[in-house]
Amino acid sequence: MGSKSFQTHGLNEFGSKDQLDLLDSVDFLRSQGISHYVSLPQIIVCGDQSSGKSSVLEAISGVSFPVKSNLSTRFPTELVLRKTSQKGVSVSIVPHQARSESERLALSSFHEELAGFEGLPNLIENAKAAMGISTHKAFSKDLLRVEVSGPDRPHLTIVDLPGLIHSETKQQSASDIELVQDVVQSYMKEPRSIILAVISAKNDYANQIVLKLARAADKKGNRTLGVITKPDTLIAGSESEAMYISLARNQDVEFRLGWHVLKNMDSETGEWSLADRDVKEEELFSQGIWGDMPRSLLGVNKLRSRLSKVLLGQIAAELPSLIDEIEVKSSGCRSRLDKLGDPRATLAEQQLYLFHLSQSFQSLVKAAVDGTYNEPFFGDAKSEPGYQKRIRAVVQNLNSDFADNIARRGHCREVTDLIDTSHISKDVMPITRDTFIDHIQHLMKRTKGRELPGTFNPMIVSDLFLEQSTPWEAIARSHVDRVWKAVKDFLTHAAAYIADVTTSQALFHKIFEPALNQFLETLYKKTTELLIPHQKSHPITYNHYFTETLQKLRNKRNQSEYSKVIKHFFGISSLETPHYCGSHHDLRQLVNALVQHTEPDMNRFACSEALDCMEAYYKVAMKRFIDGIAIEVIEAKLISPLGSIFTPVDVSAMSAELVMSIAGESEENRVQREQLTKQLDVLTKGSDTCKRFIGVRLPGKVGPVCSIPVVTYYWAGADDGQSDSEFSNASATDEPSNSDEVSRLSFESIKPRRSTIEKSERMIEEDTPASAPKESAPVVEETIREAPDSEFVDLGWGVSKKSKKKSKLFAARAVFEEE
Repeated sequence: MGSKSFQTHGLNEFGSKDQLDLLDSVDFLRSQGISHYVSLPQIIVCGDQSSGKSSVLEAISGVSFPVKSNLSTRFPTELVLRKTSQKGVSVSIVPHQARSESERLALSSFHEELAGFEGLPNLIENAKAAMGISTHKAFSKDLLRVEVSGPDRPHLTIVDLPGLIHSETKQQSASDIELVQDVVQSYMKEPRSIILAVISAKNDYANQIVLKLARAADKKGNRTLGVITKPDTLIAGSESEAMYISLARNQDVEFRLGWHVLKNMDSETGEWSLADRDVKEEELFSQGIWGDMPRSLLGVNKLRSRLSKVLLGQIAAELPSLIDEIEVKSSGCRSRLDKLGDPRATLAEQQLYLFHLSQSFQSLVKAAVDGTYNEPFFGDAKSEPGYQKRIRAVVQNLNSDFADNIARRGHCREVTDLIDTSHISKDVMPITRDTFIDHIQHLMKRTKGRELPGTFNPMIVSDLFLEQSTPWEAIARSHVDRVWKAVKDFLTHAAAYIADVTTSQALFHKIFEPALNQFLETLYKKTTELLIPHQKSHPITYNHYFTETLQKLRNKRNQSEYSKVIKHFFGISSLETPHYCGSHHDLRQLVNALVQHTEPDMNRFACSEALDCMEAYYKVAMKRFIDGIAIEVIEAKLISPLGSIFTPVDVSAMSAELVMSIAGESEENRVQREQLTKQLDVLTKGSDTCKRFIGVRLPGKVGPVCSIPVVTYYWAGADDGQSDSEFSNASATDEPSNSDEVSRLSFESIKPRRSTIEKSERMIEEDTPASAPKESAPVVEETIREAPDSEFVDLGWGVSKKSKKKSKLFAARAVFEEE
């Protein structure tokens, strides 16, 4: 076990104090477990078993991990590299959230430190034992955190994941295969994770699982960087070598961040030092076809620089959306804690909790009944739950539906000419006037009293009305049921909003449900009360609408009869259009025809009059009944008293047993409160940590800084219309010019959770030797935006100060903060 002092001149100038503090702060958040609640920017190393992942990690870190060709990573390992004056190694465990409370406490207490690297293998073995990894348990979801510090370390954090397994062995079961895939996919799907997909040149990359999983998690390839290992196993000039060269140039499987090639140490050929590894890597890449590749795509030194830039860029770009997400999660925690309320161990605490609930309930009910939907409780009106919570709107609409139903389906028979009955409800019997009169005549014969011929007994109107209004009761009770059900849904939402799940269920079953059942009985009783006058009493009305309607009915019928006489007299077919009468007409005959048009049958005349009276009275009574149900039943007996079912006065009158049964705190709620309190504490600290970097001014060589450090990426030498693939992963030989013409993006244009680098993924150094082929490549610059004509500033990113130059394709920017 040992460490390597590698040259990091470019990295030594890389990070300002604020940038390094930012990296440290994100690592601190992860160590506190905030990644259980929000996605943190990170680089994750993924690959199939024996793809060389651990060797890649070793080459990047300069720390020699015990690597064996038959041994894979058994747990996620977070490697934290920091440049400090003192060497040191610290190993700790971040337990998976699926662990029990006691297991989390035990694992969290594991923390060991070393002054050097010699004892690291034993320390890792102790950590494996603490996680329970053995022959019976091959893998764990717990995170092993290894912090390595020293004067020659880069500032970088990488998470190494277990290798993906292709098939079962004696040591690896089918459940192990599934567990490893679950772990890897859970890390890959985090939107702020940069995926370092490692594939081995010893095998066909099409058969390596990691590419399939990376594509599934990152469909556009915006946050994936491919790494090819073991290139020395390829036969020079072979088809396989050509295939991997194409892959390295990002011409086959395209990733926005491109590809990189490393040579691994071969554990089968004896002991290697890291220095030997670098020498052999340089030898390999200086000859054959590899010598023609851009140097920026080869070797561990370039990879370290690349990864550091990618990670800091990712953190800087995601910081605003990370703060927003933490705030949303924190708000959710507070809301759930508010529902749980304070701890409720005593009767007084439980009563106080119910007092608060009753006040919240009355406030919600008043707002809902008044139709003022300003509370967060009401949510989105376009959603079904949001509509159900707006009880005034629901009741208004149901009352309108009730009125429409009564108008369309409330009468037993409807007089029609039988030519077109499409407008008549299927529940209503269409009937001609003559047939209806026949029915009335039959009924009058059986109820004849002392009335004179041509008149009718007033009670016949009562009989006809009772028969015509038969459907009212069923329609009214159906309406009452629908409104009652709507109120029940509203109360369910209200209870769930003001209290936790357990308390809301108890409150509903012990307080709301009995009150609802009592309401339903009262509603049925009042509905019956309103129906009695229409079902058992004789017709009574002093509404002038009755006589107006009666006259309109008679006029309408007379108009029809007179129209027939006039059309017959003049020999025309319609009165809708003007007609010229060219001859003289004896209008006295017309007058006689109109006067003599009477009903010769006195009984049928009486029946016709009775029908008109019944129809007129029906319309008056129907309007009165609709208003009665809406006002005297629904409003007076259900909606108005709704807020009185749970008041502070009711709480004070509750028995101790009832109070305890509703507000008594369960063990489940106690545990939930503890978890939410812990989560809120972690999120609050995380928010405070992130907000420290809003408005940070990074050092530069140009006067006052506006406060927004910007990472700007340009595509150099790209002709108009040139595709990404044509200039991805190529050498940076051309320089951008006339940046006045480069379009600028404001911070407001950057959406939360967007990919860190959209067109800048293939970040290439400008130190390509002259022998390298000239191809278009991205040139990376970091600027501090001060004014449109400000100069580029060297912030230690390995790029010197440059004059503004023209670029024909602006790629992307990662904005650090918002203020």
